[in-house]
Amino acid sequence: MFSLKDKVVIITGSSRGIGKATAIQMAEAGAKVVISSRKKEECDKVAKNINSNGFVASSIPCHVGKKDNIKNLVQETIKRYDKIDVLVCNAATNPAFGPIANLDDNAFDKIIQVNLKSSIWLVNEASHYMKKNKGCSVIIMSSISAITGTNDIGAYGISKAAEVALVRNLAVELGPKGIRVNAIAPGLIKTDFSRALWENKENLKKHKEKTPLKRIGQPEDISGVAHFLASDASSFITGQLIIADGGETISWN
Repeated sequence: MFSLKDKVVIITGSSRGIGKATAIQMAEAGAKVVISSRKKEECDKVAKNINSNGFVASSIPCHVGKKDNIKNLVQETIKRYDKIDVLVCNAATNPAFGPIANLDDNAFDKIIQVNLKSSIWLVNEASHYMKKNKGCSVIIMSSISAITGTNDIGAYGISKAAEVALVRNLAVELGPKGIRVNAIAPGLIKTDFSRALWENKENLKKHKEKTPLKRIGQPEDISGVAHFLASDASSFITGQLIIADGGETISWN
């Protein structure tokens, strides 16, 4: 049920962090993985590492905030593999920290463009090819900031909450075509993207104390959930948000 043998998987933002861990996990499960992020050399490095271990990966750089880049990512994948089975929308940005009252319009526009619009563009572009296959899956990387309030990353949270609404609508629209659509909401994960949060010792201590598992997450804690949603083990799950936060959002501490 968990085999991804011969499935073609596109993962955006997969040169590091959660995306990279997910690419490695899915390649080891038998998938042909497309590594994608803005910098070609970083994509090449991850693909080379996966291939050197006897699995299959290729590199197609893409800036998800640019529609023509997204079209190229999908078309190049089709040229190489002739199909797409799984799409993981993982790339994101957050150039704005602090209260919404101080939010710069340009920063907010960039957050919406990269975090939300790109997922719409990518799913619309890829789903044309995915509906030809059986058991296809779209996975959108959200965040627990989609369901909680925050003093620091409110604009990011807004974009992630919108992604969850997008998932529900896409699940309804694409379900009849055999495409499942789900989201994952990670808690604080030790990645470069969230470095500002976990490098702050006081903030790190607060998160650990509040989380029942008494630790923050590692990228592999999320890649396993993505693997599940990509596989036949989740064949009757669609339109859902799976929270993977060590229990932080259910704790009263």
